[in-house]
Amino acid sequence: MQLNPYGEDPVRFVVELTNDPPSTAEELARRCREAGMAEQPFSEADLADVLEFLGRWAGVVDAESDARRVALLNALLADSTAHPRLTDHAGGGWHIHYRDDGLGPAGVLKSAACIGTALHLTGRGMRRLGRCALAECGRAFADFTRAGRQRYCSHGCANRDAVRRHRARRG
Repeated sequence: MQLNPYGEDPVRFVVELTNDPPSTAEELARRCREAGMAEQPFSEADLADVLEFLGRWAGVVDAESDARRVALLNALLADSTAHPRLTDHAGGGWHIHYRDDGLGPAGVLKSAACIGTALHLTGRGMRRLGRCALAECGRAFADFTRAGRQRYCSHGCANRDAVRRHRARRG
């Protein structure tokens, strides 16, 4: 049985890459290997392709309405995915791919990130992407909380803001 490779992990990974973009093809390849996303080496062209994609994906995060978010994500899906198909390419069991066979590592990463994002938003809610509410932070986040009311990218930012608000009330 294959688990869904388009679930939470690719969304978390694209958030991480958006917040801390790789500066070299080697760094991108290492981070993808560590995340279990792609085993192939990345070229400088792949790096440029991924960086352009991350800018477009950040637009999905920053969209001011559901309609705009959907339009931006649909454009990414059209550019980065293919019709679903069953495959057993690695002999590990049948599973669904939403990409063409033979894609390079940048294509695999973009496809997984787009499908994962689409599943995240349609399954959990269209407002489940955002930017940290701490004014000096602004990092992207994907809200995986049960209640769906995440406002900060991390506990550290939430705590800093809570301390700031507390001190403002006491001062």
